[in-house]
Amino acid sequence: MRELTSPHQNERPQGTGVELIVLHAISLPAGQFESHYIDDLFMGRLDCSIHPDFESLSHLQVSAHFVVDRRGEITQFVGSDRRAWHAGVSEWQGRSGCNDFAVGIEMIGDEKRPFTQAQYRETARLCRVLMKRYPLISVDRIVGHQDIAPGRKWDPGKQWHWDKFKRSLQRIKRMDLEII
Repeated sequence: MRELTSPHQNERPQGTGVELIVLHAISLPAGQFESHYIDDLFMGRLDCSIHPDFESLSHLQVSAHFVVDRRGEITQFVGSDRRAWHAGVSEWQGRSGCNDFAVGIEMIGDEKRPFTQAQYRETARLCRVLMKRYPLISVDRIVGHQDIAPGRKWDPGKQWHWDKFKRSLQRIKRMDLEII
């Protein structure tokens, strides 16, 4: 696993534990799946003048705990005990501010093309590791960004097949996992 340290993070509120995983989808620019622009966005160094799609990102400070690329390779930007800035205005089961109690996983993808088998496998593996580390996270506490910000966010969207993901989670459950 590759590690980069995003400046877009801070401490979770005192006494707040990790209870939720939020799955996202990202491509920069839209429809392109290389990770270097995503790395730059989360590291606060994206040159927003190089592509028209980036103009709206010029003063954005965002991050995720993890990014899973199309090959299933994982980059960690924020330690999972810290708060990444991935959910924005959000609410889960009546509780607002999901960044406070969630881990954010971005998968490189969009609304037009299917996610890869490697992404299903490695996202499931990562979720199982997190579930082992944070016992309050259950399968029903792995949600999409659209579930915590309905009407505002679409991701991971219709291309993310939740049944397929849950089958991957079940297969991974039987494997010996190491905490990361």
